[in-house]
Amino acid sequence: MEYLEFRNVGKAFPGVVALDGVSFTARAGKVVALLGENGAGKSTLLKILSADIKADTGKVVLSGKELSFSSTAQAINAGISVIYQERQLIPAMSVMENVFIGELPVKNGLVDFNRLFLDTKAIIDKFGLPIDPEATVMSLPVAYQQMVEIMKAYRRDCLVIAFDEPTAPLTDTEIDILFNIIRQLKEAGKIIIYVSHRIREIFQITDEIAVLKDGRLVKTLTTPETDQQELISAMVGRDIGDTYASLDRNGEPGSVVLEVDNLCTDAVDNVSFTLRAGEIVGFAGLVGAGRTEVARAIFGADRILSGEIRLGGGSVRFKTPRDAIKAGIALCPEDRKEQGLVLWASIRDNICMPVLHKLKKLIFLDGAAQDRLTQAAVEKYSIRTPSLWKRALELSGGNQQKVILGRWTSDEVATRVLILDEPTKGIDIGTKAEIYQLVCDFAKRGVGVIFISSELTEVINVADRIIVMHNGHITGEVARQDATEEKVLSLAMLS
Repeated sequence: MEYLEFRNVGKAFPGVVALDGVSFTARAGKVVALLGENGAGKSTLLKILSADIKADTGKVVLSGKELSFSSTAQAINAGISVIYQERQLIPAMSVMENVFIGELPVKNGLVDFNRLFLDTKAIIDKFGLPIDPEATVMSLPVAYQQMVEIMKAYRRDCLVIAFDEPTAPLTDTEIDILFNIIRQLKEAGKIIIYVSHRIREIFQITDEIAVLKDGRLVKTLTTPETDQQELISAMVGRDIGDTYASLDRNGEPGSVVLEVDNLCTDAVDNVSFTLRAGEIVGFAGLVGAGRTEVARAIFGADRILSGEIRLGGGSVRFKTPRDAIKAGIALCPEDRKEQGLVLWASIRDNICMPVLHKLKKLIFLDGAAQDRLTQAAVEKYSIRTPSLWKRALELSGGNQQKVILGRWTSDEVATRVLILDEPTKGIDIGTKAEIYQLVCDFAKRGVGVIFISSELTEVINVADRIIVMHNGHITGEVARQDATEEKVLSLAMLS
């Protein structure tokens, strides 16, 4: 039987030990979960597997043969494919070109676009997705871009396939499609490694679990023989209790702070709702429903065709996000890599960015004030970093998300409306619980919160009421006490 083995793998970066003697085995026909908090070492282990970085110590062995690659291309050619949570696609190229990149079919010395279209269409149909093979990747929603990444790995027919948070941008419908593909890969004898912070998924799709904490392997488990509490205790080292029941919520919301009346853009039509000070309004819906587009229009990032937005009773129409920020509206975007962060800038620069005008001493920036603001955010969100000057690019996905939250939720930012688009994407369960409470804390301070999430359980339990969208329209509204996954999903699937 084919197997993949990590033997005493270690890796250190300046100021951080990412992996410390990790050893475990993944076997063919099995799905092995890698579980752990942000910074536990999961993504680092996958980068070593794909030859993106080199281990300092230890070996990676595939069916008795030690792996040694000088490039990721060599790893792919040897049958190893890693699908990272940050997509590795060429946005301006078509779906079919991305899926077959490196192996485009050729006829008479030219690319055979007819065969390329048909071969890609066959994979798309197998996935059951409404994607045009000729569409450019940049024109697709984030979730479909993720599915293109997965189709690219599926097409390679590799022996080892590793998924790093593959469902982070997906809704339940897309997750079901992905899981069906993974089950087919499993039946075909592939070695599958699955990284996810979603505990429910771990029980749905995996056979074994390797738990990492602070770069060390702390426990290996057989999935059917464990339970959620054991996993959480092993992962975070403490009992976080009932995450939702223990939330300290705001009592009674205040007056209306935001009114959206018949909002129309290129993506949404006649969207109307209100948001009160101290209220958390959730937005649910399937991919393409228009939730993100509503947020972007309010924030001044997308063009409004018609309709009215009122903030504190006064009509506003923001031409740019800068105007929205000045008015007290903050947005944590869905795609942290492309829209949320300046990746080459430091944690300090990213967090202080919206309030630099408040951090001046005469005509110069007050470095000490910047340090205090950044350090407060690092401690508040438990951002794992050896330095405030570490580049955002070098952080794990979850820690990048924490930097964005730290930017908009400091005391220096006079936020009236906080829009959170998939705020817990790629974040471990322990930190999720902290973020849920932070969201409730902001509501208690009188901030109106728009909470967009593809996790139905999350949006139902965090929001005070849930607005459901489908195909650019609002199809219904449900109060938290009346909400069920079935009720929300039925509204999300209305034609």
